[in-house]
Amino acid sequence: MAKVEAFDIVIFGGCGDLSLRKLMPALYRGYLEGSYSDDCRIVPTCRNKKDVDGFTTTLTVALKQHLSADEYNEALVEKFIALVRPCVVDITKHDKHWQGLADTLSAADHQSRIFYMAVAPAIYGVACKHLSKQGLINDSARVVVEKPIGYDGKTAAQINDAVAEFFTEQQIYRIDHYLGKETVQNLMALRFTNVIFEQLWDAKSIDHVQISISETVGLEGRAGFYDGAGALRDMVQNHLLQLLCLVAMESPNKLDANSIRAEKLKVLEALRPLVGEDVEKHTVRGQYVAGAHGDDLVPGYLEELGAPHSNTETFVAIKAQIDNWRWSKVPFYLRTGKRLRSRSAEIVIQFKDVSHHVYDDSVGALAPNKLIIRLQPNENIKLTMMTKDLSSLETKLKPVSLNLDFSDTYEDFKSDAYKRLLLDVAANNPALFIHRDEVDCAWGWIDPIIEQWVKTDHSPDLYRAGSWGPSAADKLILDDGRRWYCGGER
Repeated sequence: MAKVEAFDIVIFGGCGDLSLRKLMPALYRGYLEGSYSDDCRIVPTCRNKKDVDGFTTTLTVALKQHLSADEYNEALVEKFIALVRPCVVDITKHDKHWQGLADTLSAADHQSRIFYMAVAPAIYGVACKHLSKQGLINDSARVVVEKPIGYDGKTAAQINDAVAEFFTEQQIYRIDHYLGKETVQNLMALRFTNVIFEQLWDAKSIDHVQISISETVGLEGRAGFYDGAGALRDMVQNHLLQLLCLVAMESPNKLDANSIRAEKLKVLEALRPLVGEDVEKHTVRGQYVAGAHGDDLVPGYLEELGAPHSNTETFVAIKAQIDNWRWSKVPFYLRTGKRLRSRSAEIVIQFKDVSHHVYDDSVGALAPNKLIIRLQPNENIKLTMMTKDLSSLETKLKPVSLNLDFSDTYEDFKSDAYKRLLLDVAANNPALFIHRDEVDCAWGWIDPIIEQWVKTDHSPDLYRAGSWGPSAADKLILDDGRRWYCGGER
C-alpha cells in the first residue's frame, strides 16, 4: 500500500480495550512499514488527567503484549509514541477539555481528520454533536463507527440518523474488521480472476455453503453489553452476513466502493425472509454451560454473567436461502458461538457429487470437492480433490488437499485487518466499509427472527463449553443429509 497523506486520528475511548489491544498495535504496524509519515498525529482521549499522564506507560505495556517479538522495536516504539498526543475529553459533556482537543488539531488544519468511535454506539450522536459544536468537523473529516449499530432496525436508524446529522454518508465509515482480512479480500480475487471457479460458482455445481465463526472465549468482561445483544446481533447481523454477501454477490463492473456495495445489497435483498414458523424450523440458538476447554474447567454463561437466568443466546445456527438465479435451492448454513471447541473462521464451498460413479464401492468412499477458505487463525485456502492412493498398488481413492498457506507463500505476510482498514480510511477509500443501506437491509432480515424468539420465549438450547454447540444445530444440517465442517472434525 502506498504511503497515505498526513492525517490526524482522534480515538474516542483511547484508554479502552479496543484501542490498546487492536487500534494502537495496528497504527504501529502501519508506521513500522512506512505507510504514513511523522507528520501524522494520534490523539487518544481519556476521561481524566491521571490516565493522560500515565498513557505512555500504558501504551508501551500494551504494545509489548499485543505485538510479536519481531515487530516490537524499542527505538521505533519510541518514535511512534512521539506521534501520540493523549488528551482529556469526556464525550458525554461539552466542557473546557474540548478546547484542548481543538487546539491540538488546529496545529495542522490542512490534514484530514479521522474520528474513531471506540465507544458505545449509544453515544455516537453525542460525540458528533460536540465535535460539531467545537467546529472540528471540516470537509476532510471522517468518522469511523464500530458494530453493532443498534439492537434492531429502529435503534440502528436512530444512531445512523444522529451521526448523519453532522457527517455525510461519504464521511461515515462503518467498520467490520472481517472485511479487512487479506483472505476475505482474496475471495474476490479467487472468484473474479479465475475462470475455473467463476464457471462453477452457482447452483449447478455447488451443493451448499457453510460460514462459521467459532470462539473459545466467554464474556471477556463484556457482560453488560453482551447480555443485551447476544450472538445474533453481535455476529450474524454484521460479520456473517457480510461474508455471505462476498461469497454470493455478482461480479461488480469495477472494484470501487459503489459497485461492490451495490452487488452486496442485491444479495441482502434476495435473502428469503425468516418469519413465524420458518424461524422455528431454520434457526437454532444456544447458551453454554460449564465445561472443559483443554485441561481447564470453565464456567457457564450464567456463572460468568452473575445472574440466575438469561435467555441471551451465545450460539446461533441458521439455514438461509438466497432467492435468485445463481443460488436457487443452495442453502447457506451460518453458525457462530462462544466457548466452542476451537477458534476459527471458515467459509466452506461444498461442491456437488459427480453425476455418475465410474468406480465401484471397493475403491473407498468418494468425497465431493470442497473449497475451504480459512480466515483465522491461520489464513489459507484449501481445495480437496479425489485422487488415487499412491501408497497402495490396489485402486484405492482418497481425498487430498491443494493447500495455499499464505505464511508459506508470502514470507513477509502479516495480516492485520485493523491496520488495513485504518489506512483505507486515511486514504479515503470506502470500498471495504458498510453503507447505511446494507445496515438497514441486514436488520430488516434479522428483526423478524428476534421478534419470533421473543414471542415464543423459548430458553436457548444448552451446550457444554468446549463442545461444538447444541445438538439441535447438528440436527439442522443433518436433516438435509449434510454435516458441519469444523477444520476437518465431525
